[in-house]
Amino acid sequence: MNSGAEQIEFVAGTVLKRDAFSETVSGHAAGDAGHKLVLRKLSGLPWYSRWFAWVLARREIRGLRAVQGIVGTPALIRVDRDGLLRDWSAGTPLNLARPAEAAWYRDARRLIREMRRRGVTHNDLAKPQNWLMTPEGLAAVIDFQLARVHARRNLRYRLMAYEDLRHLLKQKKRFAPGLLTATERRVLAQRSLPGRIWRRTGKRFYKFVTRKLFHWSDGEGTEHRATREGPAIRAELLRDDRVRDLALSPVPLPGRGVGLYGFAETDLDPETLRGLIPPTRLAYVQPVAALPREGGALRQDVLELIALNRLDELEIVLDREPELRPMVEPIRDARLNLSDRILRGREAAG
Repeated sequence: MNSGAEQIEFVAGTVLKRDAFSETVSGHAAGDAGHKLVLRKLSGLPWYSRWFAWVLARREIRGLRAVQGIVGTPALIRVDRDGLLRDWSAGTPLNLARPAEAAWYRDARRLIREMRRRGVTHNDLAKPQNWLMTPEGLAAVIDFQLARVHARRNLRYRLMAYEDLRHLLKQKKRFAPGLLTATERRVLAQRSLPGRIWRRTGKRFYKFVTRKLFHWSDGEGTEHRATREGPAIRAELLRDDRVRDLALSPVPLPGRGVGLYGFAETDLDPETLRGLIPPTRLAYVQPVAALPREGGALRQDVLELIALNRLDELEIVLDREPELRPMVEPIRDARLNLSDRILRGREAAG
């Protein structure tokens, strides 16, 4: 990488996610808080997942090196035994930004075209979390763990590039269906043969390794504990008539894997509520006067941002939907996950 890369010292801020294959930590360069960085930390992994973690890491390294300089892709700073250090990609994940303007989709097509020119297919653009809307309203992509750099533009390359385009159009159909053209609708209806084969073979193996062996879901890089354990926890708490409702979010715990954060709609005080369920079941349980809803449905996206300390992204949502502020700000201010402060304390002590 660049000559000064080795001199950049990373100061950890917040654990964004953790699973059996890495720990993603946001932070900044020492002496320059404005230079935001992200470390995909691979050191300290359990022995049984280390091999697969480095398989994914090597694909990400090759992909990031190939797309260096393309506007809207992460800049890789260095790779060492600790993991991959890159610049922070400023922006809001698509599932929160929900772009409805044609300009964003035009820029996303530009981004795919430029990656194609470098022979790169991303192969994981079906996840809206891997797409960002930048503060300028442009497109960006992250998470190159499944990316492939093609030496030749053969049939395999063309089919994988076609699937990248289809996945972008799936996002367009979800968030801006009125902008789809007749041609784009036809593309959406025609999954490539390798895509169909992958769904029936390789994807099943990938899910078996990640979800069955490691109990991990790539929905957002955290274990799906809310799905596996949530119903029993919910039933346990709602047996008490003083708890009206409950929302759960996976949350990384420094040095302790992945836990669950509960937002309980109740008038109970924090100590009484904590006494209803042990920390082994819920790492955090926060009482709230009212859970944020839209049309009767819980705003799970907003609550997960609070649980994960992703306050910059939360602020973008609140700016876009100011009617949420009176309900959300008290929940944000009383949040219990202070892992960002714990990490900063460790850095200072070190």
